[in-house]
Amino acid sequence: MTISASLPALRAKTLATIDRRRVAVPPYALDSVSVGVAHIGLGAFHRAHQADYFDRLLARDPSWGICATSMNSSATAAGLHVQDGLYTLALLDEAPDYRVIGAIRETLPPRDPAFLARLAAPSTKLVTLTITEKGYCLTPDGELDFDHPGVRRDLSAAANGASTSASTAVGLLAHALQLRRRGGGVGIDVLSCDNLPANGDKLRAAVVSFADRGDRDLGRWIADEVRFPNAMVDAITPASDAALAEKVAAETGVCDAWPVQREAFASWVIGRDVSARFPDLEAVGVVMTSDVAAHERAKLRMLNGAHSVLAYVGLACGVTTVAQAMARPDIADFVGRTMAEEIAPCLATTHGLDLAVYRKSLLQRFANPSVAHHLSQIAWDGSQKLPIRLLGTITENQASGRPVGRLCFGVAAWMRFVVRMTRANSVLTDPLADELTRVARKRTSDAEADVRAFLALRQVFPEGLARSLRFQRGVEAGYRAVIDLERGATLRDFQEYTNPETYPEGREPT
Repeated sequence: MTISASLPALRAKTLATIDRRRVAVPPYALDSVSVGVAHIGLGAFHRAHQADYFDRLLARDPSWGICATSMNSSATAAGLHVQDGLYTLALLDEAPDYRVIGAIRETLPPRDPAFLARLAAPSTKLVTLTITEKGYCLTPDGELDFDHPGVRRDLSAAANGASTSASTAVGLLAHALQLRRRGGGVGIDVLSCDNLPANGDKLRAAVVSFADRGDRDLGRWIADEVRFPNAMVDAITPASDAALAEKVAAETGVCDAWPVQREAFASWVIGRDVSARFPDLEAVGVVMTSDVAAHERAKLRMLNGAHSVLAYVGLACGVTTVAQAMARPDIADFVGRTMAEEIAPCLATTHGLDLAVYRKSLLQRFANPSVAHHLSQIAWDGSQKLPIRLLGTITENQASGRPVGRLCFGVAAWMRFVVRMTRANSVLTDPLADELTRVARKRTSDAEADVRAFLALRQVFPEGLARSLRFQRGVEAGYRAVIDLERGATLRDFQEYTNPETYPEGREPT
């Protein structure tokens, strides 16, 4: 029998049994909290990051409780409902720290009319989203994809007056904002917390474009009355597992079926383009700035870009977690040089951010043995992540004559990851899984032919980059090298291959 099986469940009534000398519990009365935030995307990252900030804010201001839902799965909402919205956050360090979070005061299943009512209620002053890159239904150019099946369904439902069960976050927001406008025109702040460049700008454009299709007056009202600040979020959040539940049970003395964990470090940077209604998150450590873009760019490219390279290279080497990969000197050196030589040079100096110090801190965070962050988790949705995390850097480096070999290696490692998953008949978690699988099934380990087939995927690779001979050759060289990695070679065998002869764009050989 496990420890947790013999313990009482985590509930509001069992909080008093937890030893507060070992575990932090909400310092405020749960029944004093009112809902001021509606959140879409009730996953581990929201609960480990934004909800933690709001939990600390509630000790100062009880009007910022959270009502949360997900667009698809109802399991987390149902599970947290049973636990009165409570769950444990484990902060992973040499000596782990445990906190019971009480910020989520209401959980609702997908497409529940009660959540739409929350979005439309004047008492709701902020909407936050963690729906991953694919949840925004954007084209590679960052515009709303009107050919997306979910967007088409939601537009059709809106035209027929049946928008209560939107299948996309954009459709849901548009309908909720329509109701707010009809109910008195009270504006609201909508805050994306996903790894998407200019996430607020893109979300605003998507929602306004959606609204314009059916009601241009609504589109204008949204543009005028609703704020969509840009934001950057940062905290490495490994998936929860049974081992975490047992550790939490041992520390808290209660059975928590929905614990989450993250590294001790966390950061949240939000643009100052917010309304007077916006919560005082600066009081709990959030950075409010007029230059989110610089922070966001550094994080997406340096942290997330390096993470993706690390994930696909590590998986090719047969490694399971980030820390295990960083324990291999050849992988750690490869990732460190990728950051220093190919990513950092295209990042402008950011006020308050020393890139050399930032790089060093990231490598230390990656190597933290207390954080069992599975490479497979980072590898999900590669078709959505590569354009944001790697391809933009490659394009800029090529235009400036800087090296791109290691980044091309990362792209090639993603291609080989797709091939291995397909050959093993494993589930490929990616919105383009069908297209990727069709490409991968025909691959023969001929680097030139295989790379050409992947580069033809316009949903991933822009035509200009895909046609670049320098890029093609870099990825082909990486593709051959990754095959050798799969056979047991080390990255030390490829120290110099990563810088194939450079041909300035426009003067490449044919």
